[in-house]
Amino acid sequence: MKEERIKAKKIFLAIGALTGWLAILLQLYLIILNRVASVPETIIRFFSFYTILTNILVAVFFTVLLLKLNSLWGRFFSQPHIATAIALYITIVGIVYNVILRFLWQPQGLQWIVDELLHTVIPLFFIFYWLIFARKDGLQWKNIFYWLIYPFVYIIWILIRGAFSGFYPYPFINVTTLGYSKVLLNSLGLFCVFLLGSVLFMATAKIISRKQKANT
Repeated sequence: MKEERIKAKKIFLAIGALTGWLAILLQLYLIILNRVASVPETIIRFFSFYTILTNILVAVFFTVLLLKLNSLWGRFFSQPHIATAIALYITIVGIVYNVILRFLWQPQGLQWIVDELLHTVIPLFFIFYWLIFARKDGLQWKNIFYWLIYPFVYIIWILIRGAFSGFYPYPFINVTTLGYSKVLLNSLGLFCVFLLGSVLFMATAKIISRKQKANT
């Protein structure tokens, strides 16, 4: 039974890594192909999207655990609070896109496929992986504070760079069209979503962890 679980986990990791890197590379190709700025600026903009950064984090997670489980990075990503944080981040990718951004444009062909991979398939796949395979023991409520650092630093970076470049990757944080007051209000709303998501993931992890202990 244990060997079957290990084998199933490796299959999940392999599928996650391959799908993640494929989607990221295809999106990089498409954004360069359809660029409206220079190639260097386009690449910078590519890495300015929360979706891209978080999907890269997911792809690295799957790749390291598949190929370098016993390495320093393997031990890092194996920690319950790291896996749960990544689950939170990629879940927000899916929620924000499917609730807000999906209705703002209609991608076609390859772009549609890539969009679905990055915003729906991979988030759902990682949540499924987290529920089945990720360790959930030892999580503490104070971990939530650290989980919120990543989105906080991201929004600060985007606002600082946008002030100089005029580029904002998402319409709800576009200072040029909305102004700082509205953008800060939207950012506060997103922060609340992250906080609520953190609480839900923490509570879910603790429930699952208690059930697992009860069954051993």
